[in-house]
Amino acid sequence: MRLDYVDNPPTNLSSEDQEVLERVKARRGAMGLIPLDLTLLHAPKIADGWNALLGAVRTKNSLPDDIREIAICRPALINSAWFEWNAHCPILLKSQGFSEDKLDVVKQLHPKAKGALDDRQWAVLRYADAMTRDVSVPQSLFDEVKATGLNEQQMVELTATVASYNMVSRFLVALDIGEQNNKKPEWAIVEN
Repeated sequence: MRLDYVDNPPTNLSSEDQEVLERVKARRGAMGLIPLDLTLLHAPKIADGWNALLGAVRTKNSLPDDIREIAICRPALINSAWFEWNAHCPILLKSQGFSEDKLDVVKQLHPKAKGALDDRQWAVLRYADAMTRDVSVPQSLFDEVKATGLNEQQMVELTATVASYNMVSRFLVALDIGEQNNKKPEWAIVEN
């Protein structure tokens, strides 16, 4: 980490900042504060906005778990945000119907074929990749994702998820939160 983490729990907070801390703790629940929180809490108002945005992206959307987690894992992989990858890969694997064979495709930096992924998962993976690598998404790819049955609300949720986790991954990597920047998984070394 390039900065010191705040104390866990943070001390000497104003009443307003204590309220922010309580909201962050409420979202984290029994897991408690994580290194990302202990970094963001250097700037409590940013931490509060971050907590509200990521809370909505993670728990207040209508995306199926596998689709949401693919949209989170792809920016983590492409941006080498191993702290995020390690947090969300197990969640993806626990998604209904998701398997190691499907994960084998998700963890390829440049997959050429959908392998075990279904059509929706494959389209979402490519959508997340386009947003992460190129920012602009070709209309044909947008149409392909929408044709898999995602409604307009879910298209907004998917796009917000990919965009938000690009923000998260860039923040994690820039500050080396969780000290995982130099801990690339062995499987990630092989280029496909």
